[in-house]
Amino acid sequence: MSVQRLALAAFLVLASTLAGAMVCRHAADEASAQTAASIDAQVLEDTAGGGTGHFLVVLVPQADTRQAADAARHFEARGHSVVEALRWEAKASQPAVGAALDAFGARYRAYWIVNAFAVEGGRAVVEAMAARPDVAAIESDRAFQVDLERPTAGSAVVAPLAPSAIEWNVSWINAPAMWAQGYTGQGQILANADTGVRWEHPALKSHYRGWNGSTADHNYNWWDAIHSDISGNGSNPCGFSSPVPCDDSGHGTHTTGTAVGDDGAGNQVGVAPGAAWIACRNMDEGVGRPSTYIECMQFFMAPTDLNGQNPDPNRRPHAVGNSYICPPVELCEAHSLQTALENLRAAGVFMAASAGNSGPGCSTIDSPPALEDSAITVGATGFQTDVIASYSSRGPVTVDGSNRRKPDLVAPGSAVRSSYPPEGYATLSGTSMASPHVAGAVLLLWSAVPSISRAVDFTEFLLGQTAMHLTSDQGCGGDSSSQVPNNVYGHGRIDVLAAYGYASQSAPVGGIAELPELEIDPMADSGEAAIPCTVVVAGVVVVAASAWYARRRWGTARSL
Repeated sequence: MSVQRLALAAFLVLASTLAGAMVCRHAADEASAQTAASIDAQVLEDTAGGGTGHFLVVLVPQADTRQAADAARHFEARGHSVVEALRWEAKASQPAVGAALDAFGARYRAYWIVNAFAVEGGRAVVEAMAARPDVAAIESDRAFQVDLERPTAGSAVVAPLAPSAIEWNVSWINAPAMWAQGYTGQGQILANADTGVRWEHPALKSHYRGWNGSTADHNYNWWDAIHSDISGNGSNPCGFSSPVPCDDSGHGTHTTGTAVGDDGAGNQVGVAPGAAWIACRNMDEGVGRPSTYIECMQFFMAPTDLNGQNPDPNRRPHAVGNSYICPPVELCEAHSLQTALENLRAAGVFMAASAGNSGPGCSTIDSPPALEDSAITVGATGFQTDVIASYSSRGPVTVDGSNRRKPDLVAPGSAVRSSYPPEGYATLSGTSMASPHVAGAVLLLWSAVPSISRAVDFTEFLLGQTAMHLTSDQGCGGDSSSQVPNNVYGHGRIDVLAAYGYASQSAPVGGIAELPELEIDPMADSGEAAIPCTVVVAGVVVVAASAWYARRRWGTARSL
């Protein structure tokens, strides 16, 4: 067994072992139930003077999905274990809260990916919910405007522009070299949460999981989380609760194309054209709520039929492209999406999130989901260069006091040509254009090396270690001019071929259950500069990312 193979095996076993040793989240949650639930100031403002507000009622009991994931015998089975734990917790704890809401005549929608309710009601409902011992928090679900990227001036969107064979940005991350070896993302599923998707676009139709070549079946492949007007204009070109995939902006069609698009006629716009896609609309013409974002993540965790019934985690995607933010200027609570993101990750779903377009200043990554540790945050580089784009948001994350280093990676984001409604192509620039490159790269990697499929922690480490390391003298967060990772580029620009080269030599043989016990000798917990740790496997000393991930995911590196 090679040293790299041992390193990966050690990583996978240690991650499982440490997660199993975690203190159940229930214990801490139950202890906090003795005090009244916190109420977001926005909710009090929205319900003042007899007003009606939109808010989230987050319950105290929350399933320990890390523990549920570790109970699964292999990564693929984690979806069932995690979904079962989440749904059981919701079934056990939601009826009493639902009955109380019914008594008030409040309108609500219940979720299980986070044990919570999205509620529309007045101050009396807010106060009654906050007084309950089984309610942890009342958070705002106010609508917010997302500043979506628009086509570059002069970019044709009605008729296809002349294709330039493989688009420059796809080649920039070495995706075509993967195709040449027979790996195009086959067997993998991308999910796109955005403004919707024009599913019949020539670059996307044949890649839609709901299309069999002659008929379409949108069950388990599409969900519209926009059930009524949010934008305030009273209408939407797609309507509401659309049973057919639709894009009310064009943004989602473009980002989906960058991940998987190819019309077979020369418009090779996507990184993983052999993969299939599903989608969920979480915005009403660029206006969303935390609850619509959560609803789409729940659909991806266990896709349902068009009636929202019969959730099936076996149909969950492998990677999700998240080209949106919930901006603080709209007063979104900093961690409004944290639990849903963590639960998807526990189920083996890779979440690539756009860093945002608020650069060039430091600490401009300040919005969920980009600021979360559980999201793989992606910044943007310029046109045919590895220089950071001026608009790309930077770290560290200070809005929550964490000083967390972000972004994690960068990818091409400027002058990216991709599919655009109705049947054309357009050039857009932004971190929304960068994120799908990373999601597509994951699809390529997991199709090429099935043994690391759904191993999200290791895949993130792999992409970071094999990225083209880039440095900055901007000094964000006190970074030195030679520091990698840093708060401008993260680990650097992704190189999917390099990642494959490492992974193909590292994949464990015979299954991780057959490996001997590990002994971990943590290097001093002196910050993230000491990234590797020494791992002793059957007397062989190797270097792995385990201690770093132990600190990152569970707060400390521990000896076993």
